[in-house]
Amino acid sequence: MTGTSETRQAGGRDRDTEGRARNARPRDGLGRPLPYGADGVERQPEGVVRGPEETVAEAQALLDAGRPFHAHEVFEDAWKSGPQDERGLWRGLAQLAVGLTHAARGNATGGARLLRRGAGAIEEWASGTGRPRPYGMELAELTIWARELAGVVERDGEPVDAAVSAPRLRGRVA
Repeated sequence: MTGTSETRQAGGRDRDTEGRARNARPRDGLGRPLPYGADGVERQPEGVVRGPEETVAEAQALLDAGRPFHAHEVFEDAWKSGPQDERGLWRGLAQLAVGLTHAARGNATGGARLLRRGAGAIEEWASGTGRPRPYGMELAELTIWARELAGVVERDGEPVDAAVSAPRLRGRVA
């Protein structure tokens, strides 16, 4: 197992160092649990408070590496620890990352549903706040990306390559 802070309790539940229940099984790059003792990828620590710029940069690096499940955890931390008026933004971005995770795992129905739900959430947030480009993110492009990928996933019914299909949070590179 990679460097995590979880421990396997004899005859009981896995716990983190503070005693909270947390699955200590290693995970693959798409967040699927592997058998105890298997080599997994480094897990994202939970509950990390990051600034918005750091959140976007870290999530983008994870998306580029084909690890959308882990990017979702970064967005979830921002959703839970950030300002109340930004929670809808980070929640929507987390839904996009989970939608890509499901699409990469081959769950076309769940992937398409979450991609569309996330697109709707960030669209609603941008409309309600008048902020179409928070922290340099191109929300209109993200909603287009999400809806197009949802259509492809539904049409083809095949798993997508998470790294190849990952969005550019701050728009397309020229």
